[in-house]
Amino acid sequence: MARNYNRNGYSPGHPWFYVLGGPVLPPSVILAEVVSCNYRGYMERDISRIDALAEPKRSEELRKLRGKVLVDYRRDLSGYRKAARDLNAFRREHPEAVDEPFHDSVHTALSLKHNHLFNDFAHLIVLDELLSVQPDLFGV
Repeated sequence: MARNYNRNGYSPGHPWFYVLGGPVLPPSVILAEVVSCNYRGYMERDISRIDALAEPKRSEELRKLRGKVLVDYRRDLSGYRKAARDLNAFRREHPEAVDEPFHDSVHTALSLKHNHLFNDFAHLIVLDELLSVQPDLFGV
């Protein structure tokens, strides 16, 4: 079950969440958050337009888009892991930031990669749902 992560009003998608000591969330927790809020992603309209196409174009375009989103997800996951390592290194190098928080680019990088993963997961969920629907075999 997903938790509502919050640091003084900031969520993991905001740099100040990390400035204020928020934890780096595992991708599985980000996925659970996407599922719990039923987020459909910023490409929801584009995906709906593809879903409205006639077969076989619909399935072909959905599969093509899913492949692109999967490539984006892998790149974003790698970037998220790097940003998490960078934040951990920053926190070790700047222990004073606990008592006197200050914003650095590592906080922005991690929040952006969190948001990229959030959208990637949403898009993959929607695309997988649509691709699991069998098209009408008789065109009725």
